[in-house]
Amino acid sequence: MDKALISDIKKYVNYLLIPLENMYYHQYDHALSVMERWIYLATMEWCSQDEIEMITIAALFHDTGFIIEYDNNETFWAKIARNYLRTILYPEEKIKTIQEIILATAPSAKPKNLLEEIIKDADMDNLGREDFFDINEKIKRELELMKNIKIKDPDWHHASLDIVRWHVFYTDTQIKERNEKLLKNLEELKSQRVSQS
Repeated sequence: MDKALISDIKKYVNYLLIPLENMYYHQYDHALSVMERWIYLATMEWCSQDEIEMITIAALFHDTGFIIEYDNNETFWAKIARNYLRTILYPEEKIKTIQEIILATAPSAKPKNLLEEIIKDADMDNLGREDFFDINEKIKRELELMKNIKIKDPDWHHASLDIVRWHVFYTDTQIKERNEKLLKNLEELKSQRVSQS
C-alpha cells in the first residue's frame, strides 16, 4: 500500500469535509473510523495489498458526497474519488474498482464480490456494536438538523428496528465478531418498542 498516497488523500478528504464539521455523525473522524474497520476486515479476509489500498481509498472518499447532497449521494462520492484519482494518474482499472466499491454502500445495493461485502460490513458496523444506540441517536439528530425537521421518537424507533431486523453481515469476520451483538441490539429495540406501545 502506498502510504504517501493515502496520506495525501487523507489531507484532501479532510479539506473536503470541513463543511461537515458541525454534523453529529458524518464527519472526517467517521471516515477514518470506517477506514480502519475496512482495513481490518480486508486484512482478516486475506485481501491483497492492492485490494487493501483500493478499499482504503474508497473508505476515505466514503461520505464525501454529503457535501453535495444528503440523500442518495453515493454517485457523488464515486465521482469525487474518480476526479481526484485521475488528476494523480491513478490506474484507470483501479479507479473503476474503487467506484464500484463506493457504489456498493448504497442501502439497496447487493455486494457482488468480497471487496463490496467488506465495505457493506464496515459501513454498517455500528449495528453490531455496543455504541449502536449512541450512534443511532446522533444520526437522528443529524437528519433533523440537515432536513430541518423533527422526527418523532416512535417513528425513528420503527425505522431503526426495520434496519436492524433485516440487516445481514456478509464476511466471515464480521459475522463472527458482530452478529451476536446485532441480535442483542435487535432484542433491545424490540423491548423498547413494547414499552412505547
